[in-house]
Amino acid sequence: MADMYYLGTGRRKRSVARVYLKPGKGEILINNRKYDEYLCRATLGTVVRQPLELLGLINDYDIRVNVAGGGLTGQAGAIRLGISRALLEVNIDYRAELKKAGFLTRDARKVERKKYGQPGARKRFQFSKR
Repeated sequence: MADMYYLGTGRRKRSVARVYLKPGKGEILINNRKYDEYLCRATLGTVVRQPLELLGLINDYDIRVNVAGGGLTGQAGAIRLGISRALLEVNIDYRAELKKAGFLTRDARKVERKKYGQPGARKRFQFSKR
């Protein structure tokens, strides 16, 4: 039988992450690089590991991620959502804990577009009566 793996897709801002989860020893690869090497900041590494630490599965699964678009913070958020969704495929009983922690909620905030006649999305040119 071929390798059994679970798929989860996560999105945040402009980032899209495809997460492949399979039983293993806890190795996390993002775009074929170790996650702490790819993400640079320790806070982003903890964001990626949060769903696994919550469920106590940090050393139970190998994770391979393809992520594109956006910056590192958006990519880390997309990976966290992808991992959470992949864990649901493993066991649906994880849903209550993941949902309570907020890891299954898609963060819909995006950059607001710039409007014409203004210097930015919300900023206005200075008003003067005279």
